[in-house]
Amino acid sequence: QVQLVASGGGLVQAGGSLRLSCAASGFTFSRYAMGWFRPAPGKARDFVARINWNGGNTDYADSVKGRCTISRDNAKNTVYLQMNSLKSEDTAVYYCAKDRTGFYSGDRWRNAYAYDYWGQGTQVTISS
Repeated sequence: QVQLVASGGGLVQAGGSLRLSCAASGFTFSRYAMGWFRPAPGKARDFVARINWNGGNTDYADSVKGRCTISRDNAKNTVYLQMNSLKSEDTAVYYCAKDRTGFYSGDRWRNAYAYDYWGQGTQVTISS
């Protein structure tokens, strides 16, 4: 069965960095886009970043653009989110997710409904 296991969260000071990882299994990882989400007021899952199947196309929420980099290693079935210059407002549980269809979805990838499996989440806490 599909499993997504997120890790790498922790407590860091504002301005610090973290690298989140999401290890995938149970499906052909290299065929699917992957995304990272976090809760926001009024939204259980708010878009953070997305990477297409081969890493050649990425997208970021405005709130993290320039501070975060999403990447993937298809040989290791793992997607990463490098987070730099962290701010207190980045404090959240971060969830990785698997694209539902395996086809190019454009802006639909910014919505949680474009994903069908979710990791358990990893807590990121930024202290000021």
